[in-house]
Order: sequence, then structure tokens, then C-alpha cells
Amino acid sequence: MTDISGTTLPQIKAVLDASGLDYEVWRCDDRLADTAAFCAHYNVPPANSVNAILVRSKTDPAQMALCMVPATHRLDVNRTVRKRLGAKKASFAPPEDTRALTGMEIGGVTPIGLPPGLPVWVEASVMALDYVILGGGNRTSKLKVPPEIFDHVPGCEIIEGLANPA
Repeated sequence: MTDISGTTLPQIKAVLDASGLDYEVWRCDDRLADTAAFCAHYNVPPANSVNAILVRSKTDPAQMALCMVPATHRLDVNRTVRKRLGAKKASFAPPEDTRALTGMEIGGVTPIGLPPGLPVWVEASVMALDYVILGGGNRTSKLKVPPEIFDHVPGCEIIEGLANPA
């Protein structure tokens, strides 16, 4: 483990430590936390940067899931996500919903240490990567972890075709 930031939230650090996997916590300028800026500034391949996208059904009550998608892919909201949510229509959740549900800001959302009950869906191609970069739970840190970390995330499913190459 390498923690150069000191900004890891306790619930995230607990999951990372319990996983037994090697990981690194990287400091990140909050102005560069969004994927394109982060990858360009910190020289990270976009294929290894995995975005956390909260989606919701347009039904009441809304069904929600956190989708993990490589930056090189587009989430298949209108087919795969909509069907998995069991909804006629689905969309990206607004930032205020993401903040309220996860306690995290866009650009720093991670599937690690989430409140219980929120499904996490991971695009299957992520599992073939040697490492992934995830949000650190805030906009000032990122996590470098092996994709096996998803085996330690409650409610996590690996889904073929969740996203398609952009």
C-alpha cells in the first residue's frame, strides 16, 4: 500500500486494507479530478481510468445502480442498464442525487465503502486490465487498484455489455 495523500476516507481505507490487495492512493488536484483532465495531466491511460456513473430509472420510486465504466467506453443506458433496472426509461442521475446517495462529489465517486444496498455494476472488460484508477471518495485523491477489488465490493456484479467502446 502507498498512501501519499492522507485523504482516504476511513470506510474506503478499511475495505482496501481488508481486501489484502496492493493499492495506492494518489493525491489529485481537485481542479483535475474529472477524467479527461486527470488522465492528461497525470499521464494515465484512459483505458485504465474507470468512471463511476450513477443511473436511475424514471419510475417512482426510482431504482438506482452505480455503473463502473472505462473512460474509453460509453454506458449502454438505453438497453442494458434500462433492462437491468427493470424500467421503461433510465437516465444518468443528477449530481445532487449522486452526492446525496453516495456522500461523494462527481469526479471522486468510488464503489468502495458505499452505503449498503446500492448495486454496483462493472463493465466486464474492466476485469482484464492490470490495474484501474478509481475515484478516492473525494476530488482530491484517486485509487490505483487491481480490478479484483470489485470482488470485495458488496452488491457488485460484473456485466458483459454494460458499456461499449466509444
